Amino acid sequence: MQIDYNVSLKNFNTFGIDVKADKVITVTSENDIKELIQGRMIAHGQYLVLGGGSNMVFTSDFHGVVLRMANKGIKTISVNGNEVMVEAQAGEVWSDFVWHCINKDYCGVENLAGIPGTVGASPVQNVGAYGVEAKDIIHLVRAYDIKTGELKVFNNTDCRFGYRNSVFKQTLKDRYIVASVIFKLSIDAQPNLEYRALANAVGMKGYRNPTPRQVAETVEEVRDSKLPNPNQIGSAGSFFKNPVVTISVRDTLLRRYPNLVSYEYDDSHYKLAAGWLIEQSGWKGKSLGKAGVYEKQALVLVNRGGCTGREVYTLAKAIMADVEDKFGVRLEPEAIII
Repeated sequence: MQIDYNVSLKNFNTFGIDVKADKVITVTSENDIKELIQGRMIAHGQYLVLGGGSNMVFTSDFHGVVLRMANKGIKTISVNGNEVMVEAQAGEVWSDFVWHCINKDYCGVENLAGIPGTVGASPVQNVGAYGVEAKDIIHLVRAYDIKTGELKVFNNTDCRFGYRNSVFKQTLKDRYIVASVIFKLSIDAQPNLEYRALANAVGMKGYRNPTPRQVAETVEEVRDSKLPNPNQIGSAGSFFKNPVVTISVRDTLLRRYPNLVSYEYDDSHYKLAAGWLIEQSGWKGKSLGKAGVYEKQALVLVNRGGCTGREVYTLAKAIMADVEDKFGVRLEPEAIII
């Protein structure tokens, strides 16, 4: 492992916010995780696991230990008929993992192409896009208890996945460090095109029976048309969760706003498009200080140049207040504000 002190995190978060960490430890292997715990180099509530930094907004310097997960490795564990088990280390770049699987003609990850971040964050955040979530393909999560140093293997049910949520963000927050994730994929499966925008984009390309590669390429094209390149414009991707409301709330809003964008979530709930709510509240393209709302997608907050985390947080709170005032719906940040 590598240990550095008084480190700027500007290049380690996609928003490009310039704050410092007292100590940064770069983890390059599973043995590093064991050594950290055994040597009591981290303590509950005093450390932060940082993968790609694509979902973080730092509002101040971090006075603790930042763990940069850089352990790499992807391997196929087993092939049983149509079922494939693939293990990826926590520090693997998520996009690299997705394309590794696609290049092997494994199905199941294609809708999640283009999501920034690392594999280790996928079960914590239950990342998702275009009708698929990490929970749909995660089989096991291998993680170390920072109190005992023991390795625990969580099955899918143990993870208690929810919308952009898991047990690792709730009752076990800061208790475990994810070492690797085992995914259950398929060799031959029909693509998931339930998400309307993706189905339309695939249809416009003339794909009647699209391959996983064709779906993944289409997903990345759609994302690129809506989301800023973090190498050019700092952001944390989709900043807010799409709020989930009851059918009665959705129907009431639909009567007032016939163009309301919503999607069926389950038998009794609908998911509202947060970007639509924000745009209708007049925030698309606007700024507060050096933080702004992206011109192409109101769900995305961006760095206009040298913005601070506090400016981002101020902007987010203003948007949340206006949306709640106009629609009676409370937005919740998807980005983690520290």
